This record gives sequence, C-alpha cells and structure tokens, in this order.
Amino acid sequence: MFKKKKKLSPIMTFILMTLIVIVISGILNMLNVQSEYSTINKATNDLANNVVEVKNLFSTSGIKYIVTNAVNNFVNFAPLSYLIILLIGIGVLEKTGFTKTFFTILTKNSKKNTLTFILIFISIVFSLLGDIGFAVMLPLGALLFKYGRRNPFGGIIASFAGLSFGSSINLFLSATDSSLLTMTLNAARVTDTTYSIGIFFSLFIMIVLLIVTSLIFTYITEKKIMPKLPHYDFDEEEVVITNKELRGLIIGLGLGFLYTLIIIYMIIPGLPLSGALLDSNATIYIDMLFGANSLFNKGFIFIVTILFILMGIGYGLMTKTIKSSKDMSDSLAYSLDGIGSILVLLFLSSIFINVYKETQIGEVITAFVSNIISGLNFSGIGLILIVILLIGIANIFCPDSILKWTILSASVIPLFMNASISPEFSQIIFSAGDSITNGLTPLFTYFVIYIAFLEKYNKGEMVTLFGSVKYMIPYSVFSTVIWCVVIVGWFMIGVPIGIGSFPGVMYGA
Repeated sequence: MFKKKKKLSPIMTFILMTLIVIVISGILNMLNVQSEYSTINKATNDLANNVVEVKNLFSTSGIKYIVTNAVNNFVNFAPLSYLIILLIGIGVLEKTGFTKTFFTILTKNSKKNTLTFILIFISIVFSLLGDIGFAVMLPLGALLFKYGRRNPFGGIIASFAGLSFGSSINLFLSATDSSLLTMTLNAARVTDTTYSIGIFFSLFIMIVLLIVTSLIFTYITEKKIMPKLPHYDFDEEEVVITNKELRGLIIGLGLGFLYTLIIIYMIIPGLPLSGALLDSNATIYIDMLFGANSLFNKGFIFIVTILFILMGIGYGLMTKTIKSSKDMSDSLAYSLDGIGSILVLLFLSSIFINVYKETQIGEVITAFVSNIISGLNFSGIGLILIVILLIGIANIFCPDSILKWTILSASVIPLFMNASISPEFSQIIFSAGDSITNGLTPLFTYFVIYIAFLEKYNKGEMVTLFGSVKYMIPYSVFSTVIWCVVIVGWFMIGVPIGIGSFPGVMYGA
C-alpha cells in the first residue's frame, strides 16, 4: 500500500524556500558566480559594462541583514497594504448584502462563458494599472463566481491568469511601458541617433492579443480548470432578490457613479479645479496618471476602497442592514476577521522575496541570458522565438520587468536592428517573454495575493503553493503559443503593429 503524499502548506513552503535560497547564495558566492552585461549611458549613447555577482547571505552579515530588515520589508511590502485596505471596502459590500444582490442579478440570466470572458477581458485591461489590479480583480472574480453558484476558485484563477499572463497586453502605455520605452529608445539611438517611437506604437497588435487571449483563456477556464476543481458547498440557498434590495442596489450604484464622476474630473488636466490627482511635473499624460509621483497611482487602492464603502453604505441604509454606528463598524471589519494565517503568509513571502532580491541571483541569471542572446547566430523567425523563450526563462528568476529590460535592452535592441527588426517590435518581443511565465513564479510579488484568496475561499484540501502553480500551467502554455503565433504572423505579413510603427526597421534619417 502506498503512503499518502505529504503536502506542505504555503507558509512552510515559503520558510523552506527562504532557507534554500540562503544556502544556495553561499554556495554560488563561494564559487564566485558572476556575470557581465551592458547598459546604455544616456548622456553619451555609449555602452557601459557592468558586473553583477551573487551576494552571500549564508554568513554573519547575511543573517544580520535578514534580521534587521525583516520588519521594515514587511511594513513596506505592497501586497500587505493593498490587501488590508481593499478588504475593508469589500467587507462593507459583503456585510451589507450589496455583493449578494449585485452579483446575483449580474449572473442570474447570463451565460457562464460570457461572464468568464468579461472577467478575463477586464483583468487584462486592468493590468494597465500595474500591480494594483491584483488586489482589486481577484476578490471581485471570486465574488462573481460565488454568487453565480460556481466555485470561487475559478474566478480567482481566471482573474489572476488574465492579470499575470496578460500584464504586457496594454492598449495604451502603462507606467511600466513608458519606462521600458525610454530604455528601448536609448538602446536604439546607439545605432540611429534620430530614432523615435510614438506612444501608440503597439496599438494594433495589442488589440488582437487582447481579444484572442481573452477568448482562449475563457476556453481554458471553462474546459480545463473548472471541471477539475473540487465541489464547492455554498453556505446559503439560491438567493431571491426583493424590491427593497433592488432599491438599495440603485442607491448604492448611484452613489458610486457620482463618486466616479468626481474622480474622473480630478484626472482630467486643464479644466477648472481639475487635475488634482495628477503629477503636474510629468510631461506625458500616462506618466501624470500612473507615474511614481501621481496621487492617482499612489492612492488608487484607497480611492477604490472609498468607492466600495460608499456603495455599501448606500445599499445598507436603504435595506436597513446598517442601522447604527456599530453596524457600520462591524461592516468595516467584516473581511478582516480570521485573516491571521494570511498575514503570516504575507510576512513570510515578503522575507522570501527580499532575501532572494538581496542575493542578486535573478540579476545574474538575467545577465547570463543577455550574454546568450548577444551570441545568437540566428535571424528572422528563429531569432524571435528563441529570444521569447529565453526571456520567459529569465522572467521566472527575475520577474521585475524594468530590471530585466535594463540588463537586456543594450544587447537585444542592436541585435534585432541588425536583423532588420524595429526597436518597437523588439520591445513587443520582450513583452511576450516577460509575461508568458509571470503566473508561474512565487518570486512574482503578487503571487502571494493569489494564494491568499485561494486560502480564503478554500473548503476542501489544503491549498499548496505548487498546487496553485499547477492551475497556471495551461494558461502559460497557451499564452506562449498565442504570443509566438501573433508575433511571427505579424512579422511575416509586415503590416503596422501600431500607429506609425512596423515590424521592420524604419530609420528616421
């Protein structure tokens, strides 16, 4: 008789992985593992050589770093604040009954495939906001499926897949895209000092990728994921909506609509008393809206939380689920009850990720990949496919897009330009590799939110880290196929990838 395979909880897995990383860093440092890569000097357009080596944390100084920085890293760990603040707003919506009424009406006469498609489509579009989307869309995806009488795991998995594997599918430049484009231009101007790229350089190819990815991810969710999920026992019978609840929903949505109009007015520049949430020092609107100093970007989670609270209060006052200040207080704390294990999970995840970053193992691996790409003796389709796969591998160990492109752009852009492939198309090729493995790596900062919500809605066997990764594998495989087919097809046909941009090199001089 075979013994039942033991499973490790995510908490124990993060502890084990942290210890393994510490030991590996000591071994690699002892072996003097390091790598070189080139960057662009923006002032002179010359190449500068850099050396990166693995830092040893399996030492007295390494242990000192871990101990002295553990608390500070946890306090500044973005998923912690995002999750707690957003759960306050979602708690009001759930406790007052707003989510029950809203999602029941939304799902009652809608086809399952249609709702799944809309969830994935919105999740991909929401990636324009960067990492904030994970804190917003995962809980909403869970509620959409829960009140549609389906396993909430499906909504969490589908929204996480859309956000992570669709993170590079942006119709408009995100703040990350803007930073990547700056590095792309710097690398391109080593070869052509007059080269320029418009902000809508990838619009056409991104529209195709958005639609195709949403459709195929819907198929994967409905045919590959949902049938394998365990049965979910619902706490209540099928919901019947009363007229009072309908009126409450109208009041709640009305308040939310007025609040949204005010926020929209505050992100439009040039109008009387408008633009208060923008970064007035930025020159491009996308940087005004999503830049590091933008009030809208910094406060987005708080803005969304206030939206949820207003809608919940409007609903609760109308339906009498909020009758006193105590009811209001209970609603604010509702989603925070029993999240002790989630906080421990976030704490250990923050230690693991920061320990790994400090070792610089990811940077060394990415630098190795950069050197491999520089030495490739391929052109055309072969070059494109190999680079996508190599960047996808690097992304598992270094999920930071800006850091990867800082290391890779100086080698990738000139290589592709010499192969008659334009810098903007090269950035799209990078974006493909940068997204096809995003949902597979626990080093991706927001992977822990995905696990946290799976644990929140778990009613069966223990959620495991590697079991959570297994759900993502079909999305990763199909995402790789989609990107490769679309990019290669576009390259072969040669039609514009966006406004004024083509797959082939278009010199301005």
